[in-house]
Amino acid sequence: MLLTTWLIVAVVLWLVWAVVAHKLIDNPRGDVETGLIWPFVMVYVRRVHRLRVLGGEHIPDGRHAGPLLIVANHTAGVDPLLVQSACPFFVRWMMADDMQIDGLNWFWRWVEVIGVDRNGREIAAAREAIRHLQGGGVIGIFPEGTLERPARHILPFLPGVGLIVHKSGARVQPVIIDGTPRVDPAWSSLWRTSHATVRFLPPVDYTQTDLRPAAIAADLRRRFVEASGWPACDEPDMERLAGGK
Repeated sequence: MLLTTWLIVAVVLWLVWAVVAHKLIDNPRGDVETGLIWPFVMVYVRRVHRLRVLGGEHIPDGRHAGPLLIVANHTAGVDPLLVQSACPFFVRWMMADDMQIDGLNWFWRWVEVIGVDRNGREIAAAREAIRHLQGGGVIGIFPEGTLERPARHILPFLPGVGLIVHKSGARVQPVIIDGTPRVDPAWSSLWRTSHATVRFLPPVDYTQTDLRPAAIAADLRRRFVEASGWPACDEPDMERLAGGK
């Protein structure tokens, strides 16, 4: 009788652990560490930023979506978190070195950020992004290279995005972000409320074209201008950019 009782207890505990373990790995990275914080992330984006996700039919299913390059306009420091919360797969972001807050190096390593030097030495970051894509990963990039200022204007796209697309052969997933807190510095958007929207556009396959990197970057920008209805801005507000990076 005692043995039977212990067997029943053991089976119940195993089932409970199986359910808990499944919940903990039910996240884009599929690991327990991310699983512990993922429910809080989802509550945060829904409650603080009232996030709406549009074009969900264009988001690949499952954790293995790559090779895929997510290209988004850049509105605030919270942008990567908003996009990631809508994706069932892990997005490895490219981020300017000077945007990475000192003292959080452990965090940037954990989320596998690819640091980009804004002083023109970007080739190492581009190579790392291309390697990750060729290995079947997903990369997120903000081709404007800085925050959109003024708001709802599409800034010039840096040619590096075209190079990454051209060399990796990855599909491109355009994403339009809107409604985030328009505050400086960029990271202060994390503790400001908003009514944010991320809109996923149909993916683009440039392997079926003969466009070179610069032409790919220009074509992507054109798609953003047309889909958003916002004007192209070739002369951003430099004073505000200096304050918000």
